[in-house]
Amino acid sequence: MIANIVKPGHKTRGVLNYLYGPGRANEHTDPHLVASFDGFAPDPGRDPDATLAQLATVLDLRVKQAGARAPKNHVWHCSIRAAPEDRHMSDDEWAAIARRVLDVTGIAPVGDPDACRWVAVRHAADHIHIVATKVRGDLRPPRNWNDFLRADKELVAIEKEYGLRQVPRGDRTAAKRPTRAEQEKARRTGNARTSREHLRTIVRTAVSAATTTKEFFRLVEGAGALIDVQHFPSGDVRGYKVALDDDTNARGEPVWFSGSTLAPDLSYPKIASRLTATETAPAERTDAPAWRRLSIAIDQTPDQLTHDKDEAGQAHITVLAEALDALPLGAPASLRPQLVQAATVFERAARSRIRAQHQAARATRRAVKAILREPAPKDGALLAAVLDALLLAVIATQHWHRTRNHTQQAEAARQTAAHLRAAYQAQATEPLAALRQRGTRLAESLRRRQEFTLCRALPELAEQVLAEPGWPALAATLARAEAAGHKPAALLTEATARRETDTATSVSEVLTWRLHRLADLTGTTSRAPASPSAPYLPTNTSQQRRTR
Repeated sequence: MIANIVKPGHKTRGVLNYLYGPGRANEHTDPHLVASFDGFAPDPGRDPDATLAQLATVLDLRVKQAGARAPKNHVWHCSIRAAPEDRHMSDDEWAAIARRVLDVTGIAPVGDPDACRWVAVRHAADHIHIVATKVRGDLRPPRNWNDFLRADKELVAIEKEYGLRQVPRGDRTAAKRPTRAEQEKARRTGNARTSREHLRTIVRTAVSAATTTKEFFRLVEGAGALIDVQHFPSGDVRGYKVALDDDTNARGEPVWFSGSTLAPDLSYPKIASRLTATETAPAERTDAPAWRRLSIAIDQTPDQLTHDKDEAGQAHITVLAEALDALPLGAPASLRPQLVQAATVFERAARSRIRAQHQAARATRRAVKAILREPAPKDGALLAAVLDALLLAVIATQHWHRTRNHTQQAEAARQTAAHLRAAYQAQATEPLAALRQRGTRLAESLRRRQEFTLCRALPELAEQVLAEPGWPALAATLARAEAAGHKPAALLTEATARRETDTATSVSEVLTWRLHRLADLTGTTSRAPASPSAPYLPTNTSQQRRTR
């Protein structure tokens, strides 16, 4: 069950008009009371002599008695909805649920003769609405602080007692959803997404690309958004807000969103802490291409999530989200839809109540930023290896969240893995086919040697791997690693020593790409990196807003 407590209003009659009306799409059927504060409130739905005006008058009685002492926004409105697969409950059951929620929220404590006046209205099989006026019998306001958290905790108990679906609970780290007004405005203007969602994508992509806060502001502006940076009297940055130049209010002014209203991790202090941790890191000296460094760094994420402290683990997950935000910018056009979906869904998995220790993931963050300053790899095997590493890291993230009871984040990671798996399969088809063809052409003696190496290094997996269609590709990879001076048996042992393979659809494919990363067998063709201040970002970092 899910509770939704809306912002308090000041028009009791307006709320009742909606609850007893036909709904926005004629979805309201048989609206009627299932319970009320005294059991005698007039019911315009079932009593032909009762009117909405009478019911509003009954609810507003104490508001009028309190006069100027009554709160301006005195209408408390809470909807409680069951899951689609739950059984249809009776009016008496919904009435009991309403009373329990009113009790724990402090609106109408059980046994309190001065409790607020309220009614519970049912106009659909799967939910009710509770409307209360926030003036008690002693003309004081109720003590209903943290009412949503208290209601949500009570609904958890109700789900168990009534045998209902136990809905995954959040930890108040989810990004704020677009309001109904924002959604309707997007539909009216022909936009596929709301301004809030569009700006969130722009800002997240800019964070993944920027190396300093100044560059972050430049990238946001360069992506087609308006940005207003606020400063303290000392000159230090206090915060920022963004808007789209074609999104205005009734007065023709831009509709601004602060970073924290886009998502909890997009406030200026949160962004600055991430970028500062990277800025202050010692310079990394390496000639390896950025995409190669990224594949190695992401490949280590499952181990880091297993062995590092929670604060470091959260930092690695945060950087993993940045990698997913950056990847569509350098990927082939055919993969971008799935990669954009993966990044969008994983955004929920990137945050938890655990505070990230960003210094623990600065090497990976630098690799993420570096790939936007190099062209996309021409070697399809390298991109496939990166996608394979990302997929395994996301699966590890799902397990990390699940073991910590982060249900919403774990589900988001699961959905992300599905999108990444589709992108990986599309990208890996051609390079795997080439490797399989090369494996089938191996000399008989070389092929038998690789079989012997596999049986000696991985006796418990050898039979399964040899029977898979991907074995020739793995055999070709082992032969290539051996020709490059590596010991195939040692590579196989290292590839499976710290990482499980039980969840792999094809163990041979997983081992093929792990060996590519361990032995650096992917191509390294790329041009020289560009200036650090010139990442390869398109003018608009997200997909077009308007549908054509």
